Amino acid sequence: MKVYQAGPLFTEAEILWHRSFTEKLTSAGHEVAWPGDFFTDEEIKTWGNDAPRHIMDRDRAAIDACDIVVALLDGAQVDDGTAWEIGYAYAKGKPIVGLRTDFRNAGDTDHGQVNAMIEGSCVGIARNYEGVLKLLNQIAMR
Repeated sequence: MKVYQAGPLFTEAEILWHRSFTEKLTSAGHEVAWPGDFFTDEEIKTWGNDAPRHIMDRDRAAIDACDIVVALLDGAQVDDGTAWEIGYAYAKGKPIVGLRTDFRNAGDTDHGQVNAMIEGSCVGIARNYEGVLKLLNQIAMR
């Protein structure tokens, strides 16, 4: 299955986590597209004021080419770029699997894990890597 891996990638810790998660998904037999691999810092600099459009276009094209989105949902609220990716994928009819390793409850309801619009867009939200694999396998069996 071709997976688009969504989530923030602004800190060294986030980048290292995404690289590790990509390796795990690849080892499980999935093809992974991750925005951290779509362009270099040097390339972004050459784009100047057009950088946001180029970044968005590449991310959008990768979502279009994937079968499913796996989105990291950690934090007090979901990263705004990740929220956009989820909304776009949902509008395109792509299944979205959330991953929330954060133990804090950040939902809009007593039982919600994250913002209701994000949670409602996901076919499921796993708490760990094994849970993500289980959801991916269930979706692949459909």
